[in-house]
Amino acid sequence: MRNLNKPFLVVTGPCVIESEKHTLECAETLKRLFEKFAFDFIFKASYDKANRSSIKSFRGPGLQTGLKILEKVKKEFEIPVFTDVHSPEEAIDAAEVCDVIQIPAFLCRQTDLLIAAGKTGTCINIKKGQFMAPWDMKQAILKIESTGNHKIWLTERGTCFGYNNLVSDMRGIPIMEKFGYPILYDATHSVQLPAGLGTTSSGQREFIPALSRAAIGAGCHGIYAESHPNPKEAKCDSATVLSFETLKSLLYEWERLDQVMRGLCQSHV
Repeated sequence: MRNLNKPFLVVTGPCVIESEKHTLECAETLKRLFEKFAFDFIFKASYDKANRSSIKSFRGPGLQTGLKILEKVKKEFEIPVFTDVHSPEEAIDAAEVCDVIQIPAFLCRQTDLLIAAGKTGTCINIKKGQFMAPWDMKQAILKIESTGNHKIWLTERGTCFGYNNLVSDMRGIPIMEKFGYPILYDATHSVQLPAGLGTTSSGQREFIPALSRAAIGAGCHGIYAESHPNPKEAKCDSATVLSFETLKSLLYEWERLDQVMRGLCQSHV
């Protein structure tokens, strides 16, 4: 059941840190945008995209440079920051800067990574693997809980469906909600067609509005949706990342839907 005392959460920002200047400009623009809404806003960007389709794909500036940029975002704009980690050592370093560290979907079964992340005491967002049933995420939760850390989020991001395709089963949201932690819906990665273009992923951005509406209706506690000032020029996930203008229009939709869901939750209290 949704906590009616907490605002709806939106995690957004560019998929990858493209440069310090670009990242700071994105953070400034998004902070101004979110001042118009009552959402909790967390700025997301990755210092390293370690699971790109091609060896030639842009990965980001790396751990140390990337964390310095995220730390600058946090201090200069006074907004929380969020990034992926890929190894136990990275989890320790990232937790010193970031308010939330994310376990990527492909790594959600990696015990050493989950335990190291949990030991940092930082909030951990675990993405459900594309190959995982929602009820199997309980095991990932238990690994984090074994460290004494109960600051856990889960994120639904679609499930493998044949080759180069994902499908969103919204039943996963109420199933995972029974574990007692907030559930996010990844609206942009869920419309990916993994490696759909051979050396890069393709995607079906046009379905983001419908799927995000469905996820809010299914009871998610927040939306994760990557955004970029010019998606065609994005160095990662250009086929699925939202433009800032599209994000703005969706925020108005999500705000109204959240109000409806709060009303339904209140009627059941």
